[in-house]
Order: sequence, then structure tokens, then C-alpha cells
Amino acid sequence: MLTLDNVYRASYALKQVIRETDMIYAPKLVPGAELYLKAENLQITGSFKVRGSYYKMSRLSDEEKARGVIACSAGNHAQGVALSAQKNGIKAVICLPDGAPISKVEATKSYGAEVCLVEGVYDDAYRRALELRDEKGYTFIHPFNDEDVIAGQGTIALEIAEQLPDLDAVVVPIGGGGLISGIAYTIKTINPNVKVYGVQASGAPSMKNSVESGEIRELSAVSTIADGIAVKKPGDLTYELCRQYVDEIVTVSDDEIAAAILALMEQHKLMTEGAGAVAVAAAMFGKVPTAGKKTVCLLSGGNIDVTILSRVIQRGLQMSGRTCQLMIELVDKPGQLKNVSRIIADMGGNVISVHHERANEGSDVNGCYLRIVLETRNYEHIAEIKKALLDFGFKLL
Repeated sequence: MLTLDNVYRASYALKQVIRETDMIYAPKLVPGAELYLKAENLQITGSFKVRGSYYKMSRLSDEEKARGVIACSAGNHAQGVALSAQKNGIKAVICLPDGAPISKVEATKSYGAEVCLVEGVYDDAYRRALELRDEKGYTFIHPFNDEDVIAGQGTIALEIAEQLPDLDAVVVPIGGGGLISGIAYTIKTINPNVKVYGVQASGAPSMKNSVESGEIRELSAVSTIADGIAVKKPGDLTYELCRQYVDEIVTVSDDEIAAAILALMEQHKLMTEGAGAVAVAAAMFGKVPTAGKKTVCLLSGGNIDVTILSRVIQRGLQMSGRTCQLMIELVDKPGQLKNVSRIIADMGGNVISVHHERANEGSDVNGCYLRIVLETRNYEHIAEIKKALLDFGFKLL
């Protein structure tokens, strides 16, 4: 059984392995809220996962260690298991989905693990790992549905309770549920009055659907930039713990996640992956109550694939009203483009691309269209620019 004593034992076992991550005050992310960030993105391996995997491995028998371990992961658990195995002199085989970010695959290999890429998503890698376990006799290290792993993740709650003893709420990402299970159980056992909110990507709401329906549900597919929480089916242990100890589970869209990643980069110089930013996204977009509450958002990981970073930033800019595209219908005569440019410049916008095209069949012979992409401050600024163009007589499409 999961007990508070087990969480404290995990904390003791991890003392020389992990770092106690910072609690960072974030006054600007959500106006009116007293928001704090628990920076597990700055943990060794760039994620909280090493806590659960190392504690689990420390509990194995000599015989189990000699056989070696196997794990499946979307990336972060892989690195945690690989590093833990390296520190304990244990052979490790890791099954990863073939779509896992290259950075996570290479990082896993750098810790000495043997990597097996499996076609599909996390759940496909899970099935392959079980096959190899049965074939080779490896000890399986589950990423979330294991009491020792859950206890290891619960050590984060011990740190939070010590760093911020009078907190009102904690907001935690959910994939398979190991992280929030450990945190919710530990926090609620220490202080039942603290609210625990879980956050899933809207493209992978497996735990939310399961808890709301009263039974474990498996998704037919998952689709989200938050690859670390793209899990089709929660575990039975994590489902029961979430049902008992988590107050509410909400979802956030990929656009909201991208906006949170951008805000964390700009305001706090913190790099998070998609899964690591969902708690902040939930707070920023009003999915969880934060007004007047001392709230901790957990940044669960920072291992974002740099090859998609530019796309994530672009989506974040659009979601935050920092860029916009305008389509303007013009009369094709001299001075039109000059007037558009002058109005935008006077309003403080910055044009970054212009596409001018003649009108198509069925429209005015003298008509043309101007498609402009510009940098703006926020949605209010976009509205001001649109109004100025309309007041001048331009037609926006």
C-alpha cells in the first residue's frame, strides 16, 4: 500500500541523487493570483521522472538487478530509468515510441541504456516492453502504475509543503497519473484542505474521461504537442488515487499550451516542454480557480524538442495576440499600400510580411487583396489597428 512512510523513505533514498528544485514566485503570469512555479524542469535529466524510477530501482532485489530492467516511455521516464540504472550498475532496455523527440532518444542513449524504438505511441511501446520482459526475464519499471514509483513522485509534495507551508492549491499535469497520484496523496495526507487540480491536454484526456465516467476508459487515439502526457489509458492504481484525492481534472488546448511555454520563456527564462507547461496554461486561461489563492503550478519537465520550438513559439505568439494576419480588400490604385502601412505604423504595429494579389474572377475589375502579417502587443492592440483601418475606409475580410 502507498503510505506516507513510503514517501518519506523515498525522499531519504533520493537525497544524494536528485536536487531539491526551486519554488519560483510568478506574479505576472496570472493577474490577481499568488502563483508559484515548482521547477521540476530543472531537475537532473530535465524531468521529475528520475524520482520514481530511482526509488523503484533502489527497492529491487539483487536477483532482479542482475536480470536487468526494461521500461517504456514517451521520453522522460526513459531518461530517469537510464540514469538510475547507470548509477546502480544495472543493464537497462528502454522502449520508446518512434515519434519521440530525437533529443529524448539521444539523451536516453547517453546514460548508457539500450533503446528500442516502437512504431506508434506510448501504449504501443508499453506492449513491446512487456513482450521483451517475458522473453528476456527483465524487471519491468512501470512509468506510473507502481506504488514505489508513485511514492518517488510524491517526494515533490514534501518539498512543496516545506517550501510553501500555507499553500491553497497545487496544479499538476496528468498523463498516466503517477505524478499527480503521488503529489495528491501526500499533500492531502499532510493537509486535507489543499486543493489538487489535474491538467490534461484536450487531445489526450484519458484520466479525465475515466474519472468522470466512473471506470477506466481507453482512448482510441491521442494527439497533442504535450508528448509527455499523451497516454491512452491510465493505470488502475493511479485511477483510484486520482478518483480519491484529486479535486478536479481540466483540459487545455495545444494553443493554450504553446502560449504558456512562451510566457514562461519570456517572463521567467524557463524552458518547458508541452507537458511541463500544462499547469501554467490551466492557470493562465482560467481553467482552475486561482484568484486570491496561493497556488503552485508544477513544471514537470523541460525536455522540449528544439526542432518544434519555433513552431510552438509561433503558435504561442498567435494565441497571445502577439502576431496577427489581416486580409484587406483594396481598390487597385496608387497610394493604397502606403496608407495601410502608415496607419499600422502610427498605431505601433510592425509589418513582417506582405502579399499583394489581384482580385479573382467575379470581383471588381479594379479590386485587389492585401494579406499582411504583423507583430502586435496583444488582442486589444489588434482591435485598435483594425478599427483605425476601418475608420479610414478600408474593408477587412
